[in-house]
Amino acid sequence: MSSRTIETLASTLPEPETPIRADGLTKRFGSFTAVDHVSFRIRSGEIFGWLGPNGAGKTTTIRMLLGLIQPTEGQLSVLGLDPVTQKKTLQARVGYMSQLFTLYNDLTAGENIRFYGRVYGLSRERLARRREEILQMAGLEGRENSLTASLSGGWKQRLALGCAIVHEPPVVFLDEPTAGVDPISRREFWSLIYAMAHAGTTVLVTTHYMDEAELCQRVGFINQGRLVAMGTPDELKQTRMQGQVLEIVSGDPDRAIRLLKDLQASGRMPFDEVALYGAQIHVVVPSADEYRDPIRRLLEGDGIPVKGIDWIVPTLEDVFISTVRVSDGGN
Repeated sequence: MSSRTIETLASTLPEPETPIRADGLTKRFGSFTAVDHVSFRIRSGEIFGWLGPNGAGKTTTIRMLLGLIQPTEGQLSVLGLDPVTQKKTLQARVGYMSQLFTLYNDLTAGENIRFYGRVYGLSRERLARRREEILQMAGLEGRENSLTASLSGGWKQRLALGCAIVHEPPVVFLDEPTAGVDPISRREFWSLIYAMAHAGTTVLVTTHYMDEAELCQRVGFINQGRLVAMGTPDELKQTRMQGQVLEIVSGDPDRAIRLLKDLQASGRMPFDEVALYGAQIHVVVPSADEYRDPIRRLLEGDGIPVKGIDWIVPTLEDVFISTVRVSDGGN
């Protein structure tokens, strides 16, 4: 499915009520607070991205919503159910794909689907229908008798998603589902996510890939257990970015970024961030107009060719880095 098709689907997704709710959600492990008074609502049929650095509290949040661990404080509900007191009922009605690959490598693709279908109590007739639908969804028609261990990473991920939703749950939790998968397979996987949401499934997904976060209808940034920003990707770009982004195109990006980082470290230039994006360099400055020409002069004065230096709309990654830095106290 093309990027344009995904964007078209995104604009037509339904949005009824709020099947996922958290109010003051907190989890402490001894003196360590993993999730700190987090509150949010997720609408039906929405793709909600839950983003944060490693150890920020993303997986702990999901585990509380699933009833796998109990919160220390706060209230939460999923599909109107209390994950603490109605865990079994809830887990029968939601889908969960964890960071770790959970299928059985010594079973075939078809056997894995049958196993999970029986775990969820599907009738023989319904399981037969779902088996065919999942094989088609995963692109595994004709490979149902292949051992799962022999499948490529992309096929395995799509099969794992199929097993997680074999019982057609209205809410699905995906915890870094595309980690380690190639870009084409990631794009195909997200086409499946959009198809689910278009059919009314609510999806909460964690990811480290900012291009994937851009595909979410809303995202929440969590850092050190605290929710530090939430909104659509466009809203966050407009309201949460500290400073402006200059994109520098240089004939020698390695030397350019070394010089820029030296200028940042010495305090000669008030750069909030200097980072390489492909072959381009992004520099976050207080004012693009004020610092564009001085940066060009400094680079060219050191013999570094500058092909272009222009203000650009920040990427979600720029906004994420800026927001996390502010929440860390500017360090």
